[in-house]
Amino acid sequence: MHQDTERCIRAVQSRDSRFDGWFFTAVLSTGIYCRPSCPVPPPKVVNMRFMPTSAAAQQAGFRACKRCRPDASPGSPEWNQRADLTARAMRLIADGVVDRSGVSGLASRLGYSVRQVERHLREELGTGPLALARAQRAQTARLLLEGTGLPMADVAFAAGFSSVRSFNDTVREVFALAPTELRRRGAGSELAAPGVLTVRLPFREPLCPDNLFGHLVETAVPGVEEWRDGAFRCSLRLGTGHAIASLRPMPQHVVCGLVLSDLRHLSTAIARCRRLLDLDADPVAVDDALRADPVLQPLVDAAPGRRVPRTTDPEGFAVRAVLGQQVSTAAARTHAARLVVAHGTPIDDPHGGLTHLFPEPSSLASLDPARLAFPTSRRHAVLRLVEALADGSVDLGAGGDWQEARARLAALPGIGPWTVEMIAMRALGDPDAFVPSDLGVRAAAQRLGLPSTPGALTRRGAPWRPWRAYAVQYLWAVGDHPVNQMPS
Repeated sequence: MHQDTERCIRAVQSRDSRFDGWFFTAVLSTGIYCRPSCPVPPPKVVNMRFMPTSAAAQQAGFRACKRCRPDASPGSPEWNQRADLTARAMRLIADGVVDRSGVSGLASRLGYSVRQVERHLREELGTGPLALARAQRAQTARLLLEGTGLPMADVAFAAGFSSVRSFNDTVREVFALAPTELRRRGAGSELAAPGVLTVRLPFREPLCPDNLFGHLVETAVPGVEEWRDGAFRCSLRLGTGHAIASLRPMPQHVVCGLVLSDLRHLSTAIARCRRLLDLDADPVAVDDALRADPVLQPLVDAAPGRRVPRTTDPEGFAVRAVLGQQVSTAAARTHAARLVVAHGTPIDDPHGGLTHLFPEPSSLASLDPARLAFPTSRRHAVLRLVEALADGSVDLGAGGDWQEARARLAALPGIGPWTVEMIAMRALGDPDAFVPSDLGVRAAAQRLGLPSTPGALTRRGAPWRPWRAYAVQYLWAVGDHPVNQMPS
């Protein structure tokens, strides 16, 4: 996008918020960089330079605009739409891999050498993984400065800086403000409850919360997820710690309340919450493509901006998907809840009813199949999946290869196309995942006059690519499917 100069100029001159996060405008005359929708008068074209990331702008010596706060814009949809090396690297960096394991850890997860990863990112993004991680640390520091009363030293180390000096230098360089000045500017921020850090998660409009939150609540596993006081709440496993997230939809943002066992996991927790709600999607591009089909057009026009409900725990979701094969949603929740009580990690939730983290694959490896109350074939499917996840032969992580994961899942006994594609849709985040054999999709297709057999529907839905996962959300909107109802 940032290389399409004419399109970028039009977006900046019209202050088009749809392109926030797609690219950033570096202004040569002022030395600052902005998001396309910045409210100040657009600079002269001769002074505009376009960057693919905020990190690239910072690396080139530009400071973040104090008016439009470009560092806080929604993330680029590219990193969730693409499956290439750059996109996989960006997803891993957002998940905190560089801060936890360094560039060598990032390269190892991607299956490339450090030199190859560095060269590839610099060629496409104009900066390397360290600068990208540094930009993320700066944004985390800003959230902590504006949203908490933590001492400066605690903010520095919680944001991932190695010293208070590097924290101070980075904040001054990126925001052209001292940390104390940033804190004063955020004086209006406050904690929702003692111990809860509250941040706003921006998104591109429109957003239809009905199917998004309706689906999450309908499939919520007791003890791990719940709907309480108008918010979806869930427990998150974060490396050596954990968090409890509370997500409440608002007209222009999602209010995210976080209780963290370790503040150093803040940026990872935010990235996973954004991924769960698909907040970095480009709904205008998706809806425009699907509107081209006269059958889908009325569904899109009735409730535009549907997102794909995803997950904060890809491995746990895969286990849940296998548990849910050929049973009702209620039965799948019951089976999952039994696993949680028997094998999950207990946590304390002072603000609600969450009791556990969903079990890790390693803790399920010793699962007694006799304790699973369903047919022998599905018991074996669960055990084989758990073993594959535990030994790493199936990688569902943020930097995993989507097609390789599909192939390895399909090779496991008892895992069919519906399960593979459901995992691809919600755990891997593939926007083109498609479940033509799903009963809800087939029922909707029949009511709309579309082919209802999986093969014929796949051929009929070919023009929906690469957005078939979003087409599924619109098909599920047909009839009284419970996942489309916003909880009261």
